[in-house]
Amino acid sequence: MLVDSHCHLNFPELKNNLDELLVQMNINKVTHALVISTRHDNIDEVISIASKYSNLYASVGIHPDEKIENFILTPEYLLDKSSQDKVIAIGETGLDYHWNKDEDMSWQHERFVTHIDVAKKVSKPLVVHTRESVADTFAMMEARGIDDCGAVMHCFTETIEYARKFLDIGCYISLSGIVTFKNAKQVQELAKFIPLDRLLVETDSPYLAPVPFRGQTNHPALVRHTAEFIANLRSCSFEEIARATTDNFVKLFKITL
Repeated sequence: MLVDSHCHLNFPELKNNLDELLVQMNINKVTHALVISTRHDNIDEVISIASKYSNLYASVGIHPDEKIENFILTPEYLLDKSSQDKVIAIGETGLDYHWNKDEDMSWQHERFVTHIDVAKKVSKPLVVHTRESVADTFAMMEARGIDDCGAVMHCFTETIEYARKFLDIGCYISLSGIVTFKNAKQVQELAKFIPLDRLLVETDSPYLAPVPFRGQTNHPALVRHTAEFIANLRSCSFEEIARATTDNFVKLFKITL
């Protein structure tokens, strides 16, 4: 049993082939996946996909680099969406300064706070993205507190120093196919450092397919290759990684598989 903790099955590269993707998941013993929303206008589609398949779940949130005109995220909006069946997480949220280095980023900070506060209110974990913003991301999470909801740092590529900081405030850390890339030495060191009881694995599909599929369209079944690679790095069995990451998913998201 293995879980893809972060995928975008509503994206054009994947959504028209869902039945076949689930067949491939079954062949590779990837039993469940969490489908992540990124915009206010795809939340309903994400929930619909999760509702159609018993082994899929949904998150609700708006990606930090989505600067959407004529839409203001309110707590009431997120609370309503988070109450729907199959929704087990709040996000994808966080901070991303990559495309907006010279701008006033207060709009991202305000939206992140909204996600954090709603997650705490409904006791559902945050799915957190951080890119070129790790110090601010950590500071905001530490200041607001996540004890009432929990969080996963998705597709984490930061230093061991910051991994330790996020672990210290109760976060889980998820690794993607990047860990299999030849030059991803920092992520490979992370894979050996993260405590086994705080580790998750993901595809972030349709992006970041692991070696030997790098450059191709990623999909949830390929998370197996990421888990196998991590097992080799840690000198343990694939079964141990699969069991631990599945148990961690169940514990963090408060579900029964």
